[in-house]
Amino acid sequence: MSKPQSPAVRAERIRILNDTFRQSGGGGRIMITAGVQERGQAFISRAMDAIARFDAFDEGNDPYHEHDFGALMVEGEKLFFKIDAYDPTLTAGSPDPTDPALTVRVMTVMLASEY
Repeated sequence: MSKPQSPAVRAERIRILNDTFRQSGGGGRIMITAGVQERGQAFISRAMDAIARFDAFDEGNDPYHEHDFGALMVEGEKLFFKIDAYDPTLTAGSPDPTDPALTVRVMTVMLASEY
């Protein structure tokens, strides 16, 4: 069991882990919806690059300062990405999203029109 953390320290740790995952793809799984998949591998590559570089986090899309959601435009298409923290079995939420040993991050990438 992890030791208690202040909310600010907890959010910072989750933010770092989410940013690392979003930028590298390591330490989790990436799920791409059918609408994104239909646009082809070149589009997917550009979308993933744009998501990795995304830094427009603000109070509107990041109220908890965890960098777990973003909306962006890629080739005229509005995309959303969302990072969720699951337990290692992927059957429930992570008991501690600040602990990589207890967490599998899953990023879903979708067209806004699929929401």
